[in-house]
Amino acid sequence: MSSAGARLESAEQIAEGQFGRLRRMGDAPRRFPIVIWNPAWLTLLATLGLCAVGIHCIDLTGGVDAEGVSPLAKRQIAFAFFGLLAAAFVAVPHYKFIARLTPLLAVVVLAMLIFLLIPMVPESIVSPRKGARRWINLGFFDFQPSELAKIVYVLAVARYLRYRKNHRRFLGLAPPAIITFVPMALILVEPDLGTALLFLPTLFAMLIVAGARLKHLLLVVVVASAMAPAMYPLLQPHQKDRIRAIYYQFIGDDRHQDSINYQGNLAMTVAGAGGLRGHSAEKSRAMIHFNHLPEDHNDMIFAVATNRFGLLGALGVIGLYMLWIIGAIWTAALCREPVGRLVAVGLGVIVITQMTINIGMTIGILPITGMTLPFVSYGGSSLVAGFLMVGLLCNIGMRHPAYLQRQSFEFDNEDDDD
Repeated sequence: MSSAGARLESAEQIAEGQFGRLRRMGDAPRRFPIVIWNPAWLTLLATLGLCAVGIHCIDLTGGVDAEGVSPLAKRQIAFAFFGLLAAAFVAVPHYKFIARLTPLLAVVVLAMLIFLLIPMVPESIVSPRKGARRWINLGFFDFQPSELAKIVYVLAVARYLRYRKNHRRFLGLAPPAIITFVPMALILVEPDLGTALLFLPTLFAMLIVAGARLKHLLLVVVVASAMAPAMYPLLQPHQKDRIRAIYYQFIGDDRHQDSINYQGNLAMTVAGAGGLRGHSAEKSRAMIHFNHLPEDHNDMIFAVATNRFGLLGALGVIGLYMLWIIGAIWTAALCREPVGRLVAVGLGVIVITQMTINIGMTIGILPITGMTLPFVSYGGSSLVAGFLMVGLLCNIGMRHPAYLQRQSFEFDNEDDDD
């Protein structure tokens, strides 16, 4: 072979090797470059503000100790500290590495959800509360696996949808639907209707971002809406009462204010008493104490915040959530890599949906479902899981897109065939 031919062959091999390396860069985690300032920091800023509001409101709902602070508020501060550590822990390794652990994480989470439903498990480990089996006693606090399930679910759907196009066909929606219904069904059996309600909006949002066809999703919504009344007989008695309660409230029937409408009516009373600017901490504490609002430190914490800070304060809390969502969606928009983009969208939809349901049930426009207010309600599992979401978003925001990274979910015309 001539020297010119050898040089040409060598150049082709080098070019092929370089092209292969660049092509694989989209699948391999990159340590550099790291983008320090990115929109994901908005979610951390909003989270800290919401935590501060939550700790103060939790302090108003409970009795104070010798130091003048509620023990529940002290525990929430400890949960927030561990949450910050958890956020830092998941922010360090590349999010693609975490995504690769999704099958293992999914097995662990599903095993815990099944463990909750085993009747012979001692009550010292799984202690039913108001008929629900949602918590595993770890000694120092009660762990709620469904909170972790929300995050692992988003990772599982994102990992499945990356670089796929079969979800653009109607039958191609079946696999992500199965991924959704497995944890959703286990959580419904606990029962925990509130958490289960978060899965479907998250799936739809991630499918839309992944390029699913809107007409297929609309068809699913129409069919599900038509079948919804048939699911009513399958609900638990207390769930039926909550639906009837919101119906009586809408039609102005006040005969049930001391029974099934008691909690919802009292929450609106406490929230409305805050007026425009709210009350002092001492007055608000007294009002909350003498009204005996059930779950005031947990599900109904927004009523406490509105009583303390008034309508303006309530709008401020909602503004912090809007800042959180802006940070998540902005992070998704800047991420060209499919897994990172889908995870950012999924986590953002979980938080905005959970906020909407909680505030809606507090002000009387949605049935009471036992949904907590993210970062504000009392609870270790919920708060730590929320910080894990923030850590993942910061992880995604800090990773600059790889050079020559392919655009996510771009499809040719032939991909639109049914």
